[in-house]
This record gives sequence, structure tokens and C-alpha cells, in this order.
Amino acid sequence: MSNLINQTIREKIESLADEKYRKFHSGLVPGEERILGVRMPKLRELAKEVARGDWREYLSGARDEYYEETMLQGLVIGYAKAAPEETLEYTARFVPKITNWGVCDSFCTGLKLAKKQPETVWEFVRPYLDSDREFELRFAVVMMLAHYINDEYIDRVISNLDRIRHEGYYVKMGVAWAVSVCFAKYPEKTMAYLKNCTLDDFTFNKSLQKILESYRVNGQTKEIIRGMKRKPS
Repeated sequence: MSNLINQTIREKIESLADEKYRKFHSGLVPGEERILGVRMPKLRELAKEVARGDWREYLSGARDEYYEETMLQGLVIGYAKAAPEETLEYTARFVPKITNWGVCDSFCTGLKLAKKQPETVWEFVRPYLDSDREFELRFAVVMMLAHYINDEYIDRVISNLDRIRHEGYYVKMGVAWAVSVCFAKYPEKTMAYLKNCTLDDFTFNKSLQKILESYRVNGQTKEIIRGMKRKPS
């Protein structure tokens, strides 16, 4: 039955493909050659439809040949109604399939269980911060920035961001993005952190760059941020 379900879903995904969008989106996800070109609103509609049906049967045999097929699995996990333990079980199975920032970030933002069960999900995510795999680590970072930059967790988020050591580009960019969101929401606390942090120079300077790109940071503060850039040693 799962083969039949997945064949039908494959056909639906292929019917939604847009060649113009494929060319555009392929340029945003370097190294990903399996893109059909389905826009996210269409994928979300399909994911909601699958989540209303026998989504467990679908996930049991879900295909990964195309970028959109992997993306769809992550979206379905986020939309499906299940006990927290079951959702996290499917999440643990899905994380190793993440091989690019697009799937990673869409999956993380769609995992709304973190809003309903923050501490349970926090404890689930925390071990991934020690992973040596680039996208497992980015998963943890994006989960923090998407769901945990708030009064209760901000100190833990900053502390964990500062201890990350990984040479992967998408880890560094994820950390920089997270730091910039921390700054936008908690400028004083994050400024104090930046003055004493142990981020490598690349990640530190990218954090400043993303802060400068934020519309939530005023001009006077941006002048201070510009003066904090680390010079090559």
C-alpha cells in the first residue's frame, strides 16, 4: 500500500513542477541536483492533505529521490497529529535525511511541537549540538532560533551558540543568523555577549553583517556594530 501511496504522491509532485522556478531555486541550494521546482505553498498544501490521511503509511515508504520528496516528509511530520513522543521519533528518523539548508530550515520552522512542548523538544534537540555532522548541527541551531529566542531560553541559546565549533559553512551561517535574531530581540544581552564571545572570526563578522541587515536595529546601533568588525590577523 505504501508503494501505491508514494507513487501517487510522486505523480502529484511532478504535476506541480515549474521549470522556471526550478532554475531559480536550484541557484539557491548549491549542490542540490534533484530539484523539480515546486513552490513551497503548493508543497505545504500537499503536506496538509497527506497529514490528514494515512500519513504513517506514507512515511513508512516515502521516497527521497527528489528534493521536494524529502521536503514533503519534513512538512508532513510537522503537520501530522500525534503524541509528542511519536512526533520526535519521526523527527529523529528524518534528521539524517537533511542534506541542505532548504530542507533543514523549512522542517525546523514547521515543527510546531516546540511551541507546545518547549522543554521536551529542547531536551530532544540538545544532543544534536554535539554532532560533528554539518546539517545535524544546523538543525539544532535553526530549532533554537526558530523556537527558543524568548525570555525563558535566551540565556541557554546564547550559551549553546557560543560553544559550537564546526567548520561547516552552513553551521557558521546558521549561528550568525541566530545571533542576529538574538540581537534584534535582546540587544543589550546580545551586545554584552558579542563583546566577550568566543565565536571564530568568520562567524562573528557574519553575525555583525546580519545584524546590520536587520530592519529592527536602529542606525546609531548599526554604527557601533560596524566598528566591532574583526580585522584579519
